[in-house]
Amino acid sequence: MTFAEYLDARRGEVEAALASHLPHPPECPAVVAEAMRYSLMAGGKRLRPILVLAAAEGTAQAMGTSEAAARDAAMPAACALEMIHTYSLIHDDLPAMDNDELRRGRPTSHVVHGEGMAILAGDGLQAEAFRVLARHPEGLHPTLMARKLRVLALVADAAGADGMVGGQAIDLVAVKPGPHAAVVPLDAPGLQAMHARKTGALIRVSVVAGAVMAGADAELTSTLDQFGTEIGLAFQIVDDILDVEGAAGTLGKTAGKDEAAGKPTYPAFFGLAPSRALAAECHGRARRSLETAGLLDSSLEDIAGWIIGRDK
Repeated sequence: MTFAEYLDARRGEVEAALASHLPHPPECPAVVAEAMRYSLMAGGKRLRPILVLAAAEGTAQAMGTSEAAARDAAMPAACALEMIHTYSLIHDDLPAMDNDELRRGRPTSHVVHGEGMAILAGDGLQAEAFRVLARHPEGLHPTLMARKLRVLALVADAAGADGMVGGQAIDLVAVKPGPHAAVVPLDAPGLQAMHARKTGALIRVSVVAGAVMAGADAELTSTLDQFGTEIGLAFQIVDDILDVEGAAGTLGKTAGKDEAAGKPTYPAFFGLAPSRALAAECHGRARRSLETAGLLDSSLEDIAGWIIGRDK
């Protein structure tokens, strides 16, 4: 299987699983069910759920267990993280935040469904994510229950005020604080710390969640955590570069928004060429983590290269 075929196969599995976990009428009002489906099933890279599955496969590869069984165990976490990511995009696009009208190649949720329903769709996806984590995979075996509880806590940390929400808050006050607050500018270390929360936390926990659900020991989990940290930062650096160089038709979102809004980005701080060098350094450190784990021939290495070389 080529890497492109691998991505297609994993995306197909994720899409089917996501559809199965979405709430439906009459238990859920049709209007919010449709708004949730509109954003969640709009495609996209599916990077986070694919990372969950690839980390589970890599763990199985390292431990000599079944990769298919590892993927099955990790799929609920993969779906939950994509739900949280999608909710964050819905809210990030709102007029009170980034005020964007294009996401994944089509109008954003608030443009189609209105601001109020977009907020509720994001809220619903966040709650559904934790319902999926709590209920799946089904079973009462103590080992399974312990893994699920650990992943649930890790995802909550990554998505909450200590992680993604905190990073969004730092980003917001750096450009558009509230009426009674002053702008809080960022320096270069502050920029990296913000992105470690805003973008990196969910990417990092995607890798760790897959490892935990597949039964990784403490040493392997720690090594894969290091890998996830590096590719999370690399992803954001490349994202910042693409905001400068990319086109909306390719990116699936409005290009040039960050620069126009004066947002803190890697190219703004360092320039394009140094930013590319920083991303390459992250990639090198990520590969060394995989080498330590004996997983340089795994899909995780292909995904790291995909992140660095992507054009959308």
